[in-house]
Amino acid sequence: MKLIRFGEPGQEKPGLQLADGRRLDASGFGQDYDEAFFGGDGLERLAAWAAEHGEAAPAVAEGTRLGAPLCRPSKIICIGLNYVDHAKESGMEVPKEPVVFFKATSAIAGPNDGLTIPKNSVKTDWEVELGVVVGKRASYVSKEEALDHVAGYVLHNDYSEREFQIERGGQWVKGKSCDTFAPLGPFIATPDEVGDVGQLDLWLDVNGESRQRSNTSNLVFDVPTLIHELSHYMTLLPGDVISTGTPHGVGAGLKPPVFLKDGDVVTLGISGLGEQRQEARAWAP
Repeated sequence: MKLIRFGEPGQEKPGLQLADGRRLDASGFGQDYDEAFFGGDGLERLAAWAAEHGEAAPAVAEGTRLGAPLCRPSKIICIGLNYVDHAKESGMEVPKEPVVFFKATSAIAGPNDGLTIPKNSVKTDWEVELGVVVGKRASYVSKEEALDHVAGYVLHNDYSEREFQIERGGQWVKGKSCDTFAPLGPFIATPDEVGDVGQLDLWLDVNGESRQRSNTSNLVFDVPTLIHELSHYMTLLPGDVISTGTPHGVGAGLKPPVFLKDGDVVTLGISGLGEQRQEARAWAP
């Protein structure tokens, strides 16, 4: 299944995207895509509801805004420097253990919502990433059992303000959590829709110019390893998002560096997980 949420910000309703691209209103299912949904038998019940009622469900009108495809999770856990070439372009060593940081859930936006360049920002950057949505509570999980805890996968653009992140001291979260810095979607694809999560192509363009091209086979730490490692440091709750890191081609790694400015358009995608589009706008009071 492909899970969507649609409607105005703060008023999103649950829905489904069909194989032919049509979108259905799943409000009749009676539950949003939140921690209780993912942590219970929500996916199974939703599949049963769709089989029985899907044909009669209202269509989502073309052009309707898509929100993030899940309710605000308890946490967004991000992995840094998880592609060898990105570590090199950042001037850092390839990590021996996952580099872990957090992103505020208030940064979550829809996949095609505008990007707000933060007040006083001079180094707003892009990062296409594979997101993993946790499907059931995970604590001290083995690598062999890790994928049993996955509800699905989602496209994430891990926007970053590099001056806030690197030059202001403290932790990376400062440069990762500005409003609109975590667009998710357009949908969550369940594992059966995705196939081999270790063989997905990623791409990102800025103003139509290619910036990032890679494949999840190039991850330093793959998805099972990340779930295993993270579950030894914290309990992963249903609906949590693990963002697995970005490949080379970020603005800070270009020579000279290039950062986003008012009017720039960022497009990105992952095979099987759809595409996003954000137009950058300078912050205004």
